[in-house]
Amino acid sequence: MMRKMMNAEIMEHDIKLRQMGAEVYVINSKMCFVVFLIGTTEIAYVYNINKKGRYFLERIKPYPVALREFDKEEDVINIIEIDLEQFKNATHSHNIDSFIEINKNFNKSLRKFEDLFLYYNVPKETADAIKSRLTDIDEIIEAAKETSDRIYFKKNPDNL
Repeated sequence: MMRKMMNAEIMEHDIKLRQMGAEVYVINSKMCFVVFLIGTTEIAYVYNINKKGRYFLERIKPYPVALREFDKEEDVINIIEIDLEQFKNATHSHNIDSFIEINKNFNKSLRKFEDLFLYYNVPKETADAIKSRLTDIDEIIEAAKETSDRIYFKKNPDNL
């Protein structure tokens, strides 16, 4: 009974989205929710396995980060293991709460910027000012990388 209701709901959504001009691909998949507690910090992941056997991994706590797509579940587990090791390392830092708060603020600012862009006609000067401040933040991050001791070596950073 529940499956029939879900299928009917999917068909209704499919029709509405097609009427809006979308191409819709219904993929039967399995979603896994994984939670760890490191000290008082909850680390949570969600990954989706589609019918093609592809894995889409995202960390959702303590702040959201789309990690990436993988071919094998083993790769998902390896990345989660590395991520956990890094968080275990980071929890020894007296800056961990600040680090998590900064990441949450980045995510909040990103959502605010999207709302600004989608709901308002923003002057070019404002966009330029935001880009300039982002460049300043990137420079601070790069300088910190150069002057800080590296503490994790099993994997190289993806974005630095």
